[in-house]
Amino acid sequence: MNPIPDARATGFGKLPISAIVNLVLAVLLSAWSGFFTMDFLLSGIYTWPRSSRVVTLTCAVIILVYEFIYKEHQTRHAAVTGIAPLHMVVYACMIPYMLGTLALLALINRG
Repeated sequence: MNPIPDARATGFGKLPISAIVNLVLAVLLSAWSGFFTMDFLLSGIYTWPRSSRVVTLTCAVIILVYEFIYKEHQTRHAAVTGIAPLHMVVYACMIPYMLGTLALLALINRG
């Protein structure tokens, strides 16, 4: 006999597979974007093509975070999980972005 799930349980365990895939992709994209942006800032080579790539990447990440993490969580999953949409943005995008920048800094300090 299957136990009845607790209606009070909240968190990531209540998310459907599609939301989990979105979160995994958001984490990977945010970390990669942070790594690439920090690489650009520390390189000192501020040419127009490189600058436009970083600006385009930053704008794309902001749009994707808003559309696929914030709005998606706000409309579909916030009531089920009990996690505020802005907290999802922090957990799934801002923290991985900072970890991507710190990864590059750690690689530079090792070398």
